[in-house]
Amino acid sequence: MKIIVDAMGGDYAPRVVVEGAIAAVGEYNVEVVLVGNEPEIKEFLKKFKYSGDRISIYHSEEVIEMHESAATSVRRKRKSSIVVGVNLVKEGLGGAFFSAGNTGAVVCAGTLGLGLLPGIERPGISVIIPTLKSPSLLIDVGANIDAKPMHLLQYGIMADVYFRHILNKPDPKVGILNIGEEESKGTDFIKETRDLFEKSQLNFIGNVEAKDLFSGKSDIVVCDGFVGNIALKVIESVVGAMMVFLKRQLLASNLLGKLGILFLKPSFSRFKKEMDYSEYGGAPLLGVNGVVIIGHGRSNAKAIKNAIRVANEEVERKFNEKIIEALKV
Repeated sequence: MKIIVDAMGGDYAPRVVVEGAIAAVGEYNVEVVLVGNEPEIKEFLKKFKYSGDRISIYHSEEVIEMHESAATSVRRKRKSSIVVGVNLVKEGLGGAFFSAGNTGAVVCAGTLGLGLLPGIERPGISVIIPTLKSPSLLIDVGANIDAKPMHLLQYGIMADVYFRHILNKPDPKVGILNIGEEESKGTDFIKETRDLFEKSQLNFIGNVEAKDLFSGKSDIVVCDGFVGNIALKVIESVVGAMMVFLKRQLLASNLLGKLGILFLKPSFSRFKKEMDYSEYGGAPLLGVNGVVIIGHGRSNAKAIKNAIRVANEEVERKFNEKIIEALKV
């Protein structure tokens, strides 16, 4: 299976993208097409001493920068690595597309270039977050900030399919992110959304408060892209701050406390691994008529490798076909 990868996307591209691609073809049964500046990509392939035949290059002349407007840049930069990469999937030259570049541009290019699945009105970005029980799925975290209740129901259905067929957990619990658990809480938008979920065949458990994002109360948490993006950014900042606060207090303590750091180092490493986004790969853009995975801008080589793995799994398990089947029920 060929996975199309935006070699120019991300804060550390193309170096870490090339490194991650090399790791992916070494571990998984995949081939990778790196889209971007060919001379730069070749330089890093040489630097990492890769001489195999499972990585190829498709040259593109332009790059959509992180600060650029999504819609405008996709229209104007038709030769960018993001637009070219999506078009390669559209033409059947690859099974999936991955980019750690401009998220808005990836959503826009994926939606315009590949179209939407039958029955889906808006795509949604889903991310896996660790909880006290098992990983859960938060959707949408930024693809659509002006959602309608029906869009959220479609997010729930797609996330349910993802949980069953990619994360291998049957009958996942689905909740709506709200300011309270009671049915009376929330805006008219949330109440209308709740009515749709209650009439659906999803294992709907009602409203979920933000304090339960890490409790594992719900396997899937659904919200609009505006709320979801804020929630995601808060989660990212809290995890980073917790590590800094803890280290600061230990280093400020007496000699015994400082010695304790040595004994706690293995625990710190396990904690960091459990909370590390790179362990889960990228965030699937659910709803587009193709497989598109979006990576964090700070993605390292391990995150790139795991994102390629996730992309390959979606293709192999015919994930989109299962979404279409679920929407017919």
